[in-house]
Amino acid sequence: MKLTSTILATAAASLAVFSVSTAPAVSAEVTLRGASCFPIGSPPSRPYEAVVKAVNARGKGVLQIKNVGGAPAIGSPFTLTQKMSRGAYDIVGCTEAYFGNVLPEAPAFRLSDKSYRELRQNGGIAYLQKLMHAKNIHFVARHGDFGPFNLWLSKKIDKPDLKGLNLRVAPVYTAFFKSLGATVQTAAMPKIYTLMENNTVQGFGWPAGAFVPPWMKVTKYQVEPGFYWSTLHTLVNLKVWNSLGAAQKNLLNKIGIEFELKNEPGNAAMAAHIKKGNAVRAKNGMKIIEFKGADREKWLKAAYDEAWKEVRQRSPKHGKALEKLFR
Repeated sequence: MKLTSTILATAAASLAVFSVSTAPAVSAEVTLRGASCFPIGSPPSRPYEAVVKAVNARGKGVLQIKNVGGAPAIGSPFTLTQKMSRGAYDIVGCTEAYFGNVLPEAPAFRLSDKSYRELRQNGGIAYLQKLMHAKNIHFVARHGDFGPFNLWLSKKIDKPDLKGLNLRVAPVYTAFFKSLGATVQTAAMPKIYTLMENNTVQGFGWPAGAFVPPWMKVTKYQVEPGFYWSTLHTLVNLKVWNSLGAAQKNLLNKIGIEFELKNEPGNAAMAAHIKKGNAVRAKNGMKIIEFKGADREKWLKAAYDEAWKEVRQRSPKHGKALEKLFR
């Protein structure tokens, strides 16, 4: 996608709405301590690592990011953003699934069917930015999106009924799966293979665009349609953000915007990537369970109704307002 100067200027202005700093411009090169919510080198971590690479290549003399590692090697992915907000890291790459313990309203990021460009224009991102600032977190941009989530199974089902299945979950889809009768348990990403192999769980939720190839050995079915969006975000400790000079902020904003526009949900590159992955999985024997008609409607209605219900319950003050902006 060719980025126009108009789009860049508009998005940059949106990004900077709640990040005005009274600190003087910083002329010396600044190094930020960074971390990923996923294992370094794994498919879901690579977009963040690409952001770091771009910053380090274009920010010489201005800004550098030194990655210290990724979860779970450096700790639980569910506490990484929380630790960043407390000062353990300066910048992190993370999905909202892992920072709902800091920001109860975080699920709004994945539930919207609007582009982030629209959400910057209608005030949705600005609304969440205020809430994040209250937690000492500054939202830079959505740097990646692996398309919709799917349910992956070792056992075949014929209806949107998950009774009798124990599923590995993240907070992303826990309420949805439980509403259809599943029992659930949480576990770190690297444990999914073993849990499926020994039949401790019979399925898990994960975006098709970030499917880990070895999982094909223990996974027999991909359930369609997919649901939500698997958004990945660049977040900075707010105190650190406010200490940066204009040059550092502008660099992070510009690169963040570029990645955000390039990775809007439904983009052609990701669609092609998912199509290719589906073909590889089919060649290796994986089959698709596709709900149609009333079953499809029931599946998707449960997915979104349960998720927004959870947002409203967790945040009575802000949930309804966010649903109007994001849904």
